[in-house]
Amino acid sequence: MVLEEKFGESEHTINRFLRQTRSICPECNRIIDATIFEREGKVYIGKTCPKHGYFEEVYFGYNFLHERFSGYAQDGRGIENPKIVSEGITCPASCGLCSNHLSHTALANIVLTNRCDLNCWYCFFYAEKAGYIYEPTIDQIRRMVKNMLGEKPIPGVAVQLTGGEPTMREDLVEIIKAIKEEGLTHIQLNTDGVNLSRKPELVKAVRDAGVNTLYVSFDGVTPKSNPKNYWEIPGLLKNCRDANLGLVLVPTVINGINDHEVGDMLRFAFLNMDIVRGLNYQPVSLVGRIPKREREKFRITIPDVIGKIEEQTKGAVKSDDWFPIPAAMPFSRFIEAWTGQLKYELSTHFACGAATYIFNDDGRMVPISRFVDIDGLLKFLDEKAEKIERGENKYLVGLSVITNLSRYINRSRMPSGLNLTQMLINVIVKHDYSALGELQMKSLFVGMMHFQDKYNHDEERVRRCDIHYLTPDDRIIPFCTFNVIPEWYRDRIQKKYSVTIEEWEKQTGRKLKNDYYIRPSFSYEEGEDLFKKMAIDKTSVKEA
Repeated sequence: MVLEEKFGESEHTINRFLRQTRSICPECNRIIDATIFEREGKVYIGKTCPKHGYFEEVYFGYNFLHERFSGYAQDGRGIENPKIVSEGITCPASCGLCSNHLSHTALANIVLTNRCDLNCWYCFFYAEKAGYIYEPTIDQIRRMVKNMLGEKPIPGVAVQLTGGEPTMREDLVEIIKAIKEEGLTHIQLNTDGVNLSRKPELVKAVRDAGVNTLYVSFDGVTPKSNPKNYWEIPGLLKNCRDANLGLVLVPTVINGINDHEVGDMLRFAFLNMDIVRGLNYQPVSLVGRIPKREREKFRITIPDVIGKIEEQTKGAVKSDDWFPIPAAMPFSRFIEAWTGQLKYELSTHFACGAATYIFNDDGRMVPISRFVDIDGLLKFLDEKAEKIERGENKYLVGLSVITNLSRYINRSRMPSGLNLTQMLINVIVKHDYSALGELQMKSLFVGMMHFQDKYNHDEERVRRCDIHYLTPDDRIIPFCTFNVIPEWYRDRIQKKYSVTIEEWEKQTGRKLKNDYYIRPSFSYEEGEDLFKKMAIDKTSVKEA
């Protein structure tokens, strides 16, 4: 059957079939077949609902990157003890995790509250709009963490505390201490940074309690593009420096709104590498029902952002410098073979995200791929892991790794003061993770993660998702089902474990609206002055 006939729409010209998947109808959530295909250099997803007709959406802006990234795809081990056995279940129904899932939890989100100190017009789930207050107790949170730690064969040990705005919880420090006691190795705090910019003592308190990293909204380098927290970023950076707490800046990129600033966002992060550990672009997820014209106006995909970064940095960071997340799998495979212990796997779908590392060489941005043969190194590690798995003497294999690793690193192009060969030997062979920390301190992690919506929903991506939500009903739910189908997951669960706003106000003696942040008045000119003080002067970063 030709694809046009399968779609039932002869006017939709399809250049090349790529793969088949499952999706949902954006109107009624019916689970339907979908096809990923290429047309005129772009990748699309197409699907037909018997009731609501044909839907087509851009899936990946450039097919050449889709093809390159797909070459790194690897599935993980999945879950040996799923909560839900998938017999008779059609994904994404009944998530939590089911036996169809192919990745363990790499990072789990715990929603501490749906209250927020901002009331942004586009936010769809803060407390006032939801009509209730969701705030799990510390005992419920401990139980969620224990549930994740019980995953087999690889337990999750990293969480992100999120909201709403988690710093609205008066018992935040106690929550952090409690989950740290459960044995977590990494705690990340997702925040708009407003409270933390005004309360240096809170920054120090969460750092001392066990937070490793702040994950901070950062939608632009001008007041117009980033009205949410532009004015507060300088104070937040100062407080983080004083407390020695690193942060990751997280721009939500929207076509026509702030995509013209992705290069300057990178420059800003690069110039603040002493405290900014990473920059993680998130192409916008178009949630809810949105007309096709509006989707075409605002839609932007991972390849589109990569292309704009290359253009706006004048080639300092190019498309060839980016790799999909599962490209890291050969590293974990070799360390696993070498140690004989199961290790974290970043086996997410190749279309979910991309990343690179950038180093500072006398003010010049140098991506790691400019002095490391990444593909050669990955193939080398895979081959060495396979030898150990076949039963060859691991010490002889390890000696071969130490002897030959430098072949994949061009010392003449490596930034001055960096001994990457020794760092990699320490991480890969000596299993010394302090070397990994040193590597991260000398570089800027730059990534991007494109969460799905109902229009581009691909069930093969969900099956491989490794960013999950922990819930009070003992489930572990993939990000892109929890948020993409809120009526099945997020909203239903949170409402079940909530209290009404009236009840909360009666219990606390406070009004919900009284917690909104009222920013001091600033003029646009003052904003431009602040822009300069934030060290985003383009001339201070040397172009490639």
